[in-house]
Amino acid sequence: MNLEALIASSFDGLMLGFVYGLMAMGLTLIFGVMKVINLGHGPVIVIGMFAVLVMSQALGINPYLTLPVVAVLGIAFGVVMYFISLHRVINAPELTTLLATFAVNLIITGLMTVIFSTSPRGLDVSLGALQFGAVTILGTRVTAVVIAVIVTAALYFFLYRTRQGKSIRAVANNRNAAELMGIDSTWMLALSFGLGIMLAMISGALLATLFSFTVLSGGGLETKSFVIVVLGGLGNPTGALFGGIIIGLLESITTIFIPVSWVPVLEFVVFVLILLVRPNGIFGAR
Repeated sequence: MNLEALIASSFDGLMLGFVYGLMAMGLTLIFGVMKVINLGHGPVIVIGMFAVLVMSQALGINPYLTLPVVAVLGIAFGVVMYFISLHRVINAPELTTLLATFAVNLIITGLMTVIFSTSPRGLDVSLGALQFGAVTILGTRVTAVVIAVIVTAALYFFLYRTRQGKSIRAVANNRNAAELMGIDSTWMLALSFGLGIMLAMISGALLATLFSFTVLSGGGLETKSFVIVVLGGLGNPTGALFGGIIIGLLESITTIFIPVSWVPVLEFVVFVLILLVRPNGIFGAR
């Protein structure tokens, strides 16, 4: 075994894991507040990718400067998506909300395919690299990690230090009691869904600076998100972050020993084992 390759892969996986954690955090936040499994998660990640692509190539804006715009668009799109697809069925059986978000998945994928086709796209972003012996750390990955940490910290500040954030947590704990205290649960659910979509779109924008992508990239990323949230515990944003780091490390390190095409198989094996051994995830659910 090449020790230098192992160290380099570990650094690479660790940094990628932070972005994966941010990606899965949007999915687990929505489930934690609303008990809704969002099957439209993957296409929303792709929207974030193409949003930064359009703004950077068509408008000439630096990809990283587009992130605030992507965040605002994510919240707005999430609120609209909630009222159109979920508001009327939020108290229906779980299968109903599952089908509603799956319908959104198909609609978004279809529209994106018509507009952008399924051709591979990519952003030409270069921020140099740091060299530590045999380990090369790309500046784009360091930047992605820093942004992911800042967004995560901002999310926790919002949820625990602001009135709206505390209202969202109250609705998540007991919706009826929150309404008796004068909290508008409808708007808090819409806002929480918007935040989840925002996190997904920001992660998509960051991933677009690291890899090439297509309109159909959301399928694999959505599956990966589900593996991460089950690993970290459904409804636990902190668990999603650590789950993302674990999957990022697993992805990068295992490519030293097995072909890349086998990595998704290994991730599903981990997914099934977690469900069998610890259904609540390694970090449990809050």
